[in-house]
Amino acid sequence: MDEASDTPVTSARAGPVERGAGLAAWRQIADAIGGAIAGGEFPAGSQLPTEAALAARFGVNRHTVRRALGTLAERGLVRATQGRGTFVEPGPIPYPIGPRTRFSEIVTRAGRQAWGDLVAAATVPASLETAEALGLAAGDPVIEMLTLHRADDAPISAARIALPLPRLAGFAEAYAASGSITRAFAGFGIADYTRLSTRIGARAATAEEASRLDVAPGRTLLTVASVNVDAAGERILAAASVFVADRVELVVD
Repeated sequence: MDEASDTPVTSARAGPVERGAGLAAWRQIADAIGGAIAGGEFPAGSQLPTEAALAARFGVNRHTVRRALGTLAERGLVRATQGRGTFVEPGPIPYPIGPRTRFSEIVTRAGRQAWGDLVAAATVPASLETAEALGLAAGDPVIEMLTLHRADDAPISAARIALPLPRLAGFAEAYAASGSITRAFAGFGIADYTRLSTRIGARAATAEEASRLDVAPGRTLLTVASVNVDAAGERILAAASVFVADRVELVVD
């Protein structure tokens, strides 16, 4: 990512706010920065000037700037990262959903670096829904993992994943070390796996999801519920994933 810049916005639309113009100051600032992004002054992935620099440029307080940036975040134009600043969102990644859906391959093909983080893992009794997805009895033990998937440094999706035991005991540790479901499966002798089923929907982000995915609460998420099987047709993974709607473009093969 580019270093933060204190260079003021230079777009012709980015002059000091006009008082009494009938348009709120924060809206004028949001429009000016949005115009600068659209005009290429801030390319995808670049970091915007600091709130203090923008406040000085527009002659307003930081609260007004923060509201303008929040509006741009709601529109999917920027992403605010705690402690690091505000970044221009890259365009959406084409994300094919087909027999072999591989996050790392898809993101790499889009020219970005892929990685998966293990947020939490535990052995739990399978719920009725999980048991049905994995072909188990309700209450059978499964590994449940909460994961976060990134393209470069931007969170793209989060997932709650269930895997059968005892076959995949130790999978969470393998995933944490490799950052990839595919690479972790390879360590268990599963060289290939395919998608058995996929269900796609949409809903608003919860506060917890918004924090984890660096989006404003209420932003639209795409939901993808899936089941994967190994080469012998055995069910090995059930996932409930959420994708930031304007960071991916789901393509159903």
